Amino acid sequence: QVQLIESGGGLVQAGASLRLSCAASGRTFSSYAMGWFRQAPGKEREFVAAISWSGGRISYADSVKGRFTISRDNAKNTVYLQVDSLKPEDTAVYYCAADQAVRSTLSTRVTAYNYWGQGTQVTVSS
Repeated sequence: QVQLIESGGGLVQAGASLRLSCAASGRTFSSYAMGWFRQAPGKEREFVAAISWSGGRISYADSVKGRFTISRDNAKNTVYLQVDSLKPEDTAVYYCAADQAVRSTLSTRVTAYNYWGQGTQVTVSS
C-alpha cells in the first residue's frame, strides 16, 4: 500500500513557476514508476509526465515538454514536478500516481496507475 500526498500548488500569474511535490509512504516507493496527471474542470484527467523507478526513463505530454520537469528522490520518498512558464491552460488539479507494474515503457494511461494522491490545485491567471 502506498499513500501519496501532493503539495506546492497555488494561484500564480502567467509565466510564473511552481514546484509540486508528492510525498509517498511505504517502503516500496523506490520500485514504482511515478506519474503526474492533471484534471481541469469539465475535462478528463490527462497525463502530464512520468518517471521510472530509477529516474532513468522520463516521459512528458507534448503540451508540457520544455516547460515541466519531473524528478524523484528515492531517499526522501518524493517525486517532484517543476512547472515553469505557466499558462492559463495549465490550470487544473494536479495528481501524482504510482504504477506498481513492471513495464518496458512508461504508461500514460490513468488506468495503469494503482495509487493516487488527493491532488493539489494550480491556478494560472492571465
